[in-house]
Amino acid sequence: MAACQRERRRRWHQNKLRSDDDYRANQAQAQQAWAGRHGDYWREYRSLHPDYTVHNRLEQRRRDRRRRATRLAKMDASTPIHSVPSGTYRLLPETGGDLANMDAWTVKITVISRDYVSGDEAGTILQREDVIGATGPP
Repeated sequence: MAACQRERRRRWHQNKLRSDDDYRANQAQAQQAWAGRHGDYWREYRSLHPDYTVHNRLEQRRRDRRRRATRLAKMDASTPIHSVPSGTYRLLPETGGDLANMDAWTVKITVISRDYVSGDEAGTILQREDVIGATGPP
């Protein structure tokens, strides 16, 4: 078969796969059936073509390295670690002893991400007074 005929047939086949759902399903079914009848094809191919196996292994290592490097560059590649998890805590003044103290506060601490926006005020920073419960600005 001439090269131009192969190219024309290849283009027709690609277009048909893109545009015809029935043709695509039939091709997938035929490929599955062939793979079922020739289950050891790739094992035999690799044993007969060791250069293919070596090249494939090298290329896979290169792809793996690139994928790892891409993940390392992302800011969200690892889960954030907070020193204090969200929860309910009792705050006690430091007295140096185990004395009972009536000044203890029960507070709820919620970890807020750095880019947290409160209401419509972009760039608002959570202040100590906001947490403790000050009634308003001084």
